[in-house]
Amino acid sequence: MVRWPGKRDSGKASGPAAAGHGHSGAQSAPRDVPSAAAPGARGTGHVVIQSGNATATHGGIAVTGIFSPTVHLPPEAMRPPAEVDAPTGLDNLPHRPGHFIGRSRDLDRLNAAPNTAGTALVQVVHGLGGVGKSTLAAHWAATCPHGCVPVRWITADSPAGVQQGLASLTTALQPVLAEALPAEALAEWGLQWLASHTGWLLILDNVNDPADIAPLIARAPAGRFLITSRLATAWSDATTLVRLDVMDEAESLALLTRMTAAAGPRDLEGSADLCAELGHLPLAIDQAAAYLAQNPLTTPRGYLRLLAQHPAAMYGHGGATTPAQRTIARIWDITLDQIATRQPAAADLLRTMAWYAPESIPTALADGTTDPPALNQAIGLLTAYNMITPDPETGTVAIHRLVQALARTPDPDDPHRTPNHIDHARQQATDNLYNALPNALPQTLDDPATWPTWRTLLPHIDALADHTNAATDTDVTVYILNTAGQFLTNQGLLTRGIKHFQRALTACERILGEDHPDTLGLRNNVACAYLKAGDPARAIPLLEQTLADRSRVLGEDHPDNQGLRSNLALAYKETGDPARAILLLEQTLADRLRVLGEDHPDTLRSRSNLALGYWRAGDLARAIPLLEQTLADRSRVLGEDHPDTLGSRHGLARAYWEAEDPGRAIPLLEQTLAGLSRVLGEDHPDAPRSRYSLALAYQATGDPARAGGSGPRDLLVRADPGRPVAGAG
Repeated sequence: MVRWPGKRDSGKASGPAAAGHGHSGAQSAPRDVPSAAAPGARGTGHVVIQSGNATATHGGIAVTGIFSPTVHLPPEAMRPPAEVDAPTGLDNLPHRPGHFIGRSRDLDRLNAAPNTAGTALVQVVHGLGGVGKSTLAAHWAATCPHGCVPVRWITADSPAGVQQGLASLTTALQPVLAEALPAEALAEWGLQWLASHTGWLLILDNVNDPADIAPLIARAPAGRFLITSRLATAWSDATTLVRLDVMDEAESLALLTRMTAAAGPRDLEGSADLCAELGHLPLAIDQAAAYLAQNPLTTPRGYLRLLAQHPAAMYGHGGATTPAQRTIARIWDITLDQIATRQPAAADLLRTMAWYAPESIPTALADGTTDPPALNQAIGLLTAYNMITPDPETGTVAIHRLVQALARTPDPDDPHRTPNHIDHARQQATDNLYNALPNALPQTLDDPATWPTWRTLLPHIDALADHTNAATDTDVTVYILNTAGQFLTNQGLLTRGIKHFQRALTACERILGEDHPDTLGLRNNVACAYLKAGDPARAIPLLEQTLADRSRVLGEDHPDNQGLRSNLALAYKETGDPARAILLLEQTLADRLRVLGEDHPDTLRSRSNLALGYWRAGDLARAIPLLEQTLADRSRVLGEDHPDTLGSRHGLARAYWEAEDPGRAIPLLEQTLAGLSRVLGEDHPDAPRSRYSLALAYQATGDPARAGGSGPRDLLVRADPGRPVAGAG
């Protein structure tokens, strides 16, 4: 027989009956002890239960152990399992979902499974805890035309659970055996019944270890098994493997509103946002709906506020009738218990990745959590339990947003989410991001080769900033946010860049003080971002204060002061004060020539800024020679394709155009557009502006053939689809 836990095997099978029926645990018995299932007994059958070994005969059950007095059974209870038919009403589905929505594709896959004679039909539904595996199984078993009788549900989360489920089947078929046989023997009888009958359906719910159910499937090949499990990678022999995902937006919204408003009309404002915040996870939707149904004065929008302010409490409670073990917090604690027991590093990794965006997390952000072999094992274990979803094509992983939210929420009563655990994970996530960043030197920020890395990491930098309290920011956080801000503003993404600069500045003032050079540098970065965003009114006071503080702290001739003067001059120019702007720009260029020399990139930038100052003041005669000199020097020093060189070429072309010299302007515009497209890509923010300038030039000169075949109108639309084209009607 199957060796269930709690019983010791005290001998090997012996005798012809044991061999003939294949019982792996049957043992011999004293000759004067009748078999529990002796079919030839006359009158009222009886079982003599005493100390010693027992022998099974004629398809009966042999059990060894120490039991209490004789139990008398009627003759019909002595029949072997193969001769017992299932009566009607034997199904034991624990529940039939009253609010079942969607999942048609998954139901169709279960319905379409082929059945091969002599082989068990094994179907597995796996997925994240709370995704609705048990609900799907119960709904399918109760409503779909599978034709199986009886339908039995076994909670198969442990060997003891499997044993209990089989024993329950036996007592449903032969109730009197409950008084005669221990649980192990009842389970064996139930297993023999399954092995000798066809057409039944066994739902093995919440399987944690395939080894717990392997003997059952091996010995009962004539029926149908539907297995639910959090495990994803242990089912190579399954006929059907269904990975259950979260609900789509419409389904989750319908579930929430239907359950919440079941008792009558409700204010459901914020329902869609709540479903999105809960990641469309069915158990989370169900838990929230139960809470809302019980609290009619709380709206979905109010629930969102409670979730933001009191996450630990809200994840752990639903409505009054929500079982504690069916909350999000408890469901995932069970999974984490198993993961942490097998490999603590996997639980550490999950908490670390909880601080990033839920999608496309590069494995580089897991480096440093543990050594490479252990890291691979941790990723594999989290994948096996459906806690993460790897994408081999991109080398990234995804985590459900609600798993992340819970893993970031400290709870002193939860062994997996103590405040120390959460703090350590946040620090590790920050360090991993720092180590994954490209070199943040100005020339590398402008290097297109680094842009794919930046674009991969930016969502995770944004997420870290959103999920952490600014009071916990460290010098590493400051570095990450500052360099991200520089990249974003260089790419024209000013709102995001300013947000990161402002937070980095606040942290830097707290950590290093207001006069520290790094703090002064960050203040300059914030002001320049304001200037780029067209807000010189906020930029000028900040630049003036920073210039004064730097001159006091670092000295008048410090190289950083020259850049600050240049930035302040540009701000003055933007506010219509070219006289002050030109004075500062001339001083800055003279200082940089003296300190840095003719060919330093900062000197070239100062010359370009002075030329633009003259231009803004209406003095093209002085601006154009400086622009020409700057373009020549940048081409020689930085190269033809450097972004600064491309900017100089475009600026000079516009100056020529304003000087009514299209013959020199158009070739430069063509070169600039080709360079931008080749070096920075069609989607770079400068490309549409350059394309639009060239289109206007073609249109103004009446030469559409030079627009590449489609004419300037096409260039105008490609540059800015929302801008009306002159002459378009």
